[in-house]
Order: sequence, then C-alpha cells, then structure tokens
Amino acid sequence: MVRRGMAGRRGPGVVRTAARTAVIAGTATATSRAVSGRMDDRAMRQQQEQAADAAALDSQAQIDELYSQLESLQAQQVQSAATPPVPPPSDLMTQIQQLAQLKDAGMLTDDEFQAAKAKLLAT
Repeated sequence: MVRRGMAGRRGPGVVRTAARTAVIAGTATATSRAVSGRMDDRAMRQQQEQAADAAALDSQAQIDELYSQLESLQAQQVQSAATPPVPPPSDLMTQIQQLAQLKDAGMLTDDEFQAAKAKLLAT
C-alpha cells in the first residue's frame, strides 16, 4: 500500500511557496514606495530651502541697494545745505536796473515794476 501524505513530499508545497513569494513581493513594494516617498519629501524640502535662501539673498540685495540710495540722498542734502544757491548781488542789481529802465521807457507800469522787483528779491 502506497501512502500519500507528508512522507512523500520534499520541501514546501506550491501554495505555500506562492504565498511566501506574494508576501515578500508586497513587502518589497511597500518598502520601495516608502523610501521613494521619503526621497521625494527630502527633495521637496531641499527645493523649498533653496528657494527661501534665494529669496533671502534677493531681499538682502534690495535692502543694500536702498541703503546705498539713502546714503547718496543724504550726501546730496548735506552738499546742497552747505552751498545754498545765492545769485551774485551784481546780477540782482543789474536785473533791477533793467526793470527800472523798462519802467522809465514806459514799457512797464509802476505796479508791474513793483511785482517784478518783488519776484526778483524773493528768489
């Protein structure tokens, strides 16, 4: 009598081997996806950090440019305050004399002469 069962078999059966292969393949797929996801997250964080660094450098460059412009304006103000524009007195006297000549020639009325003279003295 031939007995079938465990005694005639060597190693695991086909179903057991297929099940083990499926578990290993599923575990490998899950692990691969997890590693890939972590790598994607890391790459995204690096890109965000690089973008933030670039924005910070750009902002610093703009701040430096504004400081430079401010210093230039301050230097101009100091220079203009140190040397106020004053017309030479002889030039002012010459212009008033010309206005008086125009008035004497009858080309300006007394009111026009006074208004023009006041304008010259105000500048």
